[in-house]
Amino acid sequence: MLLKLLRAHLGPYRKPIALLVLLQLLQTSAALYLPTLNADIIDKGVVKGDTGYILQFGAFMIAVSVVQVVCNIGAVFYGARTAAALGRDIRAAVFGKVQSFSAREVGQFGAPSLITRTTNDVQQVQMLVLMSFTLVVAAPIMCVGGIVMALGQDVPLSSVLLAVVPVLGVAVSLIIRRMRPLFRSVQEKLDTVNRVLREQITGNRVIRAFVKDDFEKERFKRANEDLTEVSLATGKLMALMFPIVMTVVNVSSVAVVWFGAQRIDSGGMEIGALTAFLAYLMQIVMSVMMATFMFMMVPRAEVCAERIEEVLGTDSSVVPPLAPVVELSRHGELELRGVGFSYPGAEESVLENISLRARPGETTAVIGSTGSGKSTLLGLIPRLFDATAGEVLVDGVDVRTLDPVLLAKTVSLVPQKPYLFSGTVASNLRYGNPDATDEELWAALETAQAKDFVQRLDDGLYAPVSQGGTNVSGGQRQRLSIARTLVQRPEIYLFDDSFSALDYATDAALRAALARETAEATVIIVAQRVSTIRDADRIVVLDEGRVVGAGRHHELMETNETYREIVLSQLTEAEAA
Repeated sequence: MLLKLLRAHLGPYRKPIALLVLLQLLQTSAALYLPTLNADIIDKGVVKGDTGYILQFGAFMIAVSVVQVVCNIGAVFYGARTAAALGRDIRAAVFGKVQSFSAREVGQFGAPSLITRTTNDVQQVQMLVLMSFTLVVAAPIMCVGGIVMALGQDVPLSSVLLAVVPVLGVAVSLIIRRMRPLFRSVQEKLDTVNRVLREQITGNRVIRAFVKDDFEKERFKRANEDLTEVSLATGKLMALMFPIVMTVVNVSSVAVVWFGAQRIDSGGMEIGALTAFLAYLMQIVMSVMMATFMFMMVPRAEVCAERIEEVLGTDSSVVPPLAPVVELSRHGELELRGVGFSYPGAEESVLENISLRARPGETTAVIGSTGSGKSTLLGLIPRLFDATAGEVLVDGVDVRTLDPVLLAKTVSLVPQKPYLFSGTVASNLRYGNPDATDEELWAALETAQAKDFVQRLDDGLYAPVSQGGTNVSGGQRQRLSIARTLVQRPEIYLFDDSFSALDYATDAALRAALARETAEATVIIVAQRVSTIRDADRIVVLDEGRVVGAGRHHELMETNETYREIVLSQLTEAEAA
């Protein structure tokens, strides 16, 4: 998965990568050449007392060192830029994929996991690529080059390398094999910590209302300890890596000095050659250590790449049309024909055989008990998810064939839980219509019964709004969300229990103003409160995902027992009449 991900996103950066490899080759070649020059200076300059030779080749060594430094700086520069660009591209790809998901896919992964995959997982892959460009590209060149140069100094002494390299390889591979499953567990535990923390921050008021502070502290403590235990297990294995490598290095250095001394004593080797051989041994071992450091990162990056690919490889259940319809008659007529919806693997359908028609200038209300499928029904119209049976038609055209931009302009949903973005009141209201004037914003606020409280804010339309709208009340969030929809001026308005946080007086005033504003539009209201929908032109009663009645209030009171039970649970017989 890691190689697949890198192949897919490193393609545009072939030229910088090629230049980076060339620079690494030059700087590694320079590093490999320096011990040979040093050996010549010792054997032909120091031993023979030739000062001129020492100065001449000393200056040459300085020049080679300068080339090495310059090439190394260039390689690190291009490596860092390419790795950062890769991280940017993968984050953009994951974000774009998540934006295409329907509610079903978002629920499948969960928001905390998607956030972790977009940030921490991408960062791990980016860090691996950065270290690969700055360390690993040079490691094999230095290792192979070091062995060749060591053989050039003394072939019999090079037999020490035959024992050193395999021992290092086996030790490192055994440790890495055990680290891989631990790294997957680390990322999963990190997901859990993020989820618990997100829940506790979002649900802070509920926690305090039920005095569950200690319970939530214990819950976070368990998640945190689980992450700590797995991280410690991983850290212990990582801690073993360097002592093992250094032990092999030190033992091999002693062996080289021991056997090298015997070779010098017998006249088969010179002192400079032994010095160069030791330098090449250290370069070989350093290249192995660099590769070891990389291999420590590879298992975690592989796991992260798998998690990223899971997102990128998941297709949305809401598929954009290949030949989208880009224009409608703009009448705003809505029709559902035999619509059904069920989740994959579910034994029962959430909705079954739903048929209704809503026309411009009419208000259609949907009511039913909790869990009857009201919100799911509304979600099918703007394609938050697609119907698994039947058709949803706007002006006679199946929404699955409409251009997504056209559908968004035609249909606007005010969700059950309104969400405001960080910014200002104005930026939130202009979310669906960036060109709206301040006058249009104030008109929408007045209709939504939000003008008074916005005027009381210090900066009015440009007063700050925190993420999620947490600095305003629930009723104010609902009214701002309704105003945002009014600014967009769609043909079809969908209100998903959007008046639940309002008091009765505000509710009545808002519905009266809304009726005037949406007189020529199609309006569908989902509500629990009977007083909100009793004057609707048509009321559809849902029960366990099926339509069990449709008509006006007084008709349903006489003919539909389900509707009558809902009404009498809220109103007296006299009030209902």
